[in-house]
Amino acid sequence: MGRRDRARGGSAASGGGAPRCTVTVCRGCCCGTPKVPGVDHAGQLVDLRSALAGVAEVRPVGCLDACDRANVIVVQPSGEGRRAGGRPVWLGFVNDPDAARDITDWVAAGGPGLVEPPPVLELYAFSPSRRVREGLGG
Repeated sequence: MGRRDRARGGSAASGGGAPRCTVTVCRGCCCGTPKVPGVDHAGQLVDLRSALAGVAEVRPVGCLDACDRANVIVVQPSGEGRRAGGRPVWLGFVNDPDAARDITDWVAAGGPGLVEPPPVLELYAFSPSRRVREGLGG
C-alpha cells in the first residue's frame, strides 16, 4: 500500500495493496426512511456491512439527490478496479434482500472494473446528473 493510500486509511482488498471498493448507501430524506415502505432499512445496512466485512467499506451518507429511485446504492471501484477502467455504478430501487445480495456478491467478487455485474443489476443501474455524480466524487 502506498503512502497516499495509508494516509487516506485505504486497506487491501486483495493482493497488490489496492484500496477496497466503497459501497455508499443513501440514507437521506427518502432512502432509508418510511417514505419507502416495506423495507427493513436498518436491517439492509446491517446485512450489507456483514456481507462485505473485510471486503469493502460500506458507508451510509445523507441524501444523494436521487430520491425518485430510493433506495440508492453507489458502488465505487477499488483502486485496481479504477485502473482497469471501472467507474462508480449507481443502483436505484434497491428495496429487497435479493437485490442487495446481488450487489454484495458482485462487490465480493471484485466489483466495477474487475468483474462484470450480474445482468439483473442492469435493471437497477442509472446515471445521475453530473452535479450529483461530482458531489460523490465520480
